[in-house]
This record gives sequence, structure tokens and C-alpha cells, in this order.
Amino acid sequence: MSKEKAIEPSFQIQAKVVYVETESRPHHNYYFFAYKIQIKNTGAVPAQLQHRHWIITDAFGRVEEVKGPGVIGMQPKIQPGQTFEYDSACPLTTSYGSMKGFYQMMTDNGNEYSIEIPEFYLVCPESLH
Repeated sequence: MSKEKAIEPSFQIQAKVVYVETESRPHHNYYFFAYKIQIKNTGAVPAQLQHRHWIITDAFGRVEEVKGPGVIGMQPKIQPGQTFEYDSACPLTTSYGSMKGFYQMMTDNGNEYSIEIPEFYLVCPESLH
């Protein structure tokens, strides 16, 4: 008797970051970054985004963790082949830093999975000089 392997969800995550100069106050150590996240279901099963966990690191290595239900007040169910996008923002006290983390997903049958959010960088253009 063979045991069937459960089909795990598969997701691709991309981030696009923009430094928002009009919202930033560099002389007051306040740098504002907007980002767009795309979550594409590349697997064969639908899954719902239950929780997020962000690890935000500034230029001095200080780490802030942000956890909570869903994203932007939603817990989207993402069907196979479907992409969910959302916009958010992150202020920093340094001109550059990074974000990474994971999403906790749940399939229709109640199985939970962590989906890694690959690290991406928040960089004020002036900090590149």
C-alpha cells in the first residue's frame, strides 16, 4: 500500500522598492520607502495567507520584527496560477536597510506552510555616493 505525498503549495515572491523623497526627512534621520509585493501561486493547490512576519534591519544592524495577521488588512486566498499584489511602506532611521521574512499560508485542508520572503534592500539614492 503506497502512501500519497501531500501536494505542498509553491509560491514565488517578488518585491519592488521605491524611495519616497517627498515623505522622507534625511536631516531628521527619517527615510521612507514604499514597496510592492507580488505573491504568485506557482503550485497546484490554493492557499490562504494567514500571517506575516517581517525582519527589518537598518544600516546599523538594528533589527525590528513585525508580525501580524494577513497583509494590509486582508488574508487573501491565492489560487494556482494567480498573483496577489499589495503596496505597503517602511520608514527607517538610516538611509539604507533590508527586509525579509515569511508568510504563513494555509491550504483548504488545513495544512500550514511557511513561505520565505527573500531579502530585499531599501536604499536611499543619496546613500550610494
